[in-house]
Amino acid sequence: MEQGLVQLVSDLQAGERGAFDRFVELYRPKIFAFSYGMCGHREDAEDVAQETLLQAFRRLDTLRAPEALNTWLLRIARNACLLKHRKSKFAPEHEMSLQELMPGKDGEGLPDVPDWSRLPDEELLNAEMGEQIRQAIAKLAPKYRMVLLLRDVQQLSTAEVAAIVGITEEAVKTQLHRARLAVREKLTRYLKPRIAGAPVSP
Repeated sequence: MEQGLVQLVSDLQAGERGAFDRFVELYRPKIFAFSYGMCGHREDAEDVAQETLLQAFRRLDTLRAPEALNTWLLRIARNACLLKHRKSKFAPEHEMSLQELMPGKDGEGLPDVPDWSRLPDEELLNAEMGEQIRQAIAKLAPKYRMVLLLRDVQQLSTAEVAAIVGITEEAVKTQLHRARLAVREKLTRYLKPRIAGAPVSP
């Protein structure tokens, strides 16, 4: 794969015919998936994906390590997402903080995580559940949402996420932990009534 990346970058920089089409075909889905997770709206994600690929193509001469193309692209996408977020007509007026998503200190909320295994598999995998996960991620503040998407969805290493976001690996681990807890809490609120009514296995 690394050799293929080096060749692709070399072909792009040399202006080889068809290289840009291969570049778009390979990386557009990945950039769009990240952008959609960050922006929350298809229109914004389409704009970010297009802008990222065009910017990358224009700046290929600055890429010193072809094998780092993936993280380099996501760094460009990160900046484009943050800029789009500030200007977008879809940007929310208020983003929930972790304190709002997590159980309160006064005992309210859902401090106990229910046993999800009592739900049928199809309940956990259906489209409604997928939408709940998407909404839970979308409610995170950008810095938490970005780390979660890069680490858990894009499946980058902690070091790669730190390089893209511009923070330490320890900070990545801390933000990721908090983001996962917040998403789990949101899903718990959604699933608890269903679990309570699920039949108990003999």
